[in-house]
Amino acid sequence: MKPPPFGYRAPVTLDEALDALAARPSGKVLAGGQSLIPLLNMRLAAPPELVDINRVAELDTLHVGDGGVRVGALARHTRVERSAAAAAVQPLLRRALRHVAHPVIRNRGTVVGSLAHADPAAELPAVLAVLDGTVDAASTRGRRTIPAADFFVGPLEPALEPGELAVSAYFPAAPPRTGTAFMETARRHGDYAIAGVAAVVTLDDDLRVSAARAGYLGISATPLVLDLTGAAGPHGDWTAAAAHVRDTVDPVADIHAGAAYRRHLTGVLTERALKRAAAEALRKAED
Repeated sequence: MKPPPFGYRAPVTLDEALDALAARPSGKVLAGGQSLIPLLNMRLAAPPELVDINRVAELDTLHVGDGGVRVGALARHTRVERSAAAAAVQPLLRRALRHVAHPVIRNRGTVVGSLAHADPAAELPAVLAVLDGTVDAASTRGRRTIPAADFFVGPLEPALEPGELAVSAYFPAAPPRTGTAFMETARRHGDYAIAGVAAVVTLDDDLRVSAARAGYLGISATPLVLDLTGAAGPHGDWTAAAAHVRDTVDPVADIHAGAAYRRHLTGVLTERALKRAAAEALRKAED
């Protein structure tokens, strides 16, 4: 299939890109194109213009600091996945990225593009949400920082206004004595997940659970984050936490899986991921 006709702009600076988006607010941004191009070819999207930002070098960034990892709009999945510095500061990023599609897709697709696509079955929105990360957006009107809790409005619907470009995403660092884990189930590795969970467990000075959170993909219209600290208790009753999740979630049903199966699967993945994250937190505390 062929895409519908569209105009094409290829700015070389951020200001030029923002001007192009301001002139055609209903245009689409082309970065990795791994989601946009199929939508165009299937004629599920028909923007009047594409603004290709691949020549905007100032967006091709990856900054790692003690406080977290900031990923620019043109940083490819593979670059972030292979960054030892990023994995040291926030290991959940690498763990989730290894589940994103296939290497060929990760070589071209972008982290920020995946977030802006806002697919509820994608890995990175759940990671950003469970970490309380943020997305920085820019337009000719100025800049703003959008918390993950407000960024995902609905399926394939980010909180970006017309003419606005997501320029970076920020993933906060893991606190001391914190472990993370990422698990998902898909029909084949690289397919969209039937259900998945990103888990974060933090221990206090006495090695008791001070925080336990899980972010879910594939079960609701937007990434779902649950605070499981109370359900797990200070000694980490992960079976009880998983039971609480099964009682809480209201999964969607589709041609790939029914709601009952997704509810069961979510509980199983929750228990396994929390156990793994807690074990890592304990190792870090004892080092």
